[in-house]
Amino acid sequence: MRIIAKKTLVNFYNQNTLSKDSLSSWFIEVTDKQWEKPEDVIKDFVTADVITGKRFVFNIKGNHYRLIADIEFKLKIVFIVWIGTHNNYHKINVKEVCYVKNY
Repeated sequence: MRIIAKKTLVNFYNQNTLSKDSLSSWFIEVTDKQWEKPEDVIKDFVTADVITGKRFVFNIKGNHYRLIADIEFKLKIVFIVWIGTHNNYHKINVKEVCYVKNY
């Protein structure tokens, strides 16, 4: 799978250094996948939650962090929508949160 955008991960773990190893491992593992349907994601990440047919929440570093991604299965692309702490996750609407590019 192709992940858009790695820079989002890097920016997050540069500010949250305890997440770096876990996010780096997630990135490597996901780039090696060829998911075709939601069930493929859950098979590889049993703790992930399916929000919609293409939106998923991944638990990072033993659920200390959450990563929301939209997956376009036909295009083999994973769009990182949001990353945050477990506590901040409960402050957002997971179905409506959108990626906001910070310049």
